[in-house]
Amino acid sequence: MLDGKAIAVVVPCFNEESNTTRVLGTVPDYVDHVIVVDDQSTDETVARTRAFMAAHDLDGRISLIAQEVNSGVGAGILAGYHDAMARKIDIAVVMAGDGQIDPKQLRALLRPVLAGRADYAKANRLYFSRSWEMIPHHRYLGNAFLSMLTKVASGYWHVTDSQTATPPSACGPWRRSTSTAFTRGTATPTTCWSG
Repeated sequence: MLDGKAIAVVVPCFNEESNTTRVLGTVPDYVDHVIVVDDQSTDETVARTRAFMAAHDLDGRISLIAQEVNSGVGAGILAGYHDAMARKIDIAVVMAGDGQIDPKQLRALLRPVLAGRADYAKANRLYFSRSWEMIPHHRYLGNAFLSMLTKVASGYWHVTDSQTATPPSACGPWRRSTSTAFTRGTATPTTCWSG
């Protein structure tokens, strides 16, 4: 709980056996629930997540959703959002299972949502000095190049890190909706029921 709000972290995963448990071990204590959504991994992601939960999740704050069909990261995020709504979570934060997101930055990401200044906040992975160390160099450079092209094409010069597939994002307060405003396999749902 942070500032009286229940916080959940949604961790979409696909073949992240070497990263997911590291991510789970770094989730801050103020997070009330962690929702791991596995997208039919073919490696040991599910087994290692379950082992981590058995060894370290003494208070039951971690849950695992194993998707029945590989549906893409957007569907995983959406499944996590649905689970967070069912748990009456106030704010859900997406943290990719690949470990590229520094959990120490979650509080800063949540700040505008907690203060009521925003319903949705998106981080910029390229802003922090450690980004070069945390993101594989080919991805970092490709992201920077494609983000620049996006700026030129869209005219939105203030937007950076537009190419991240699963941005660490904070959504709240929740508004129920039956809309699934994305297609199967897309990266990020275009709505998170915030209003």
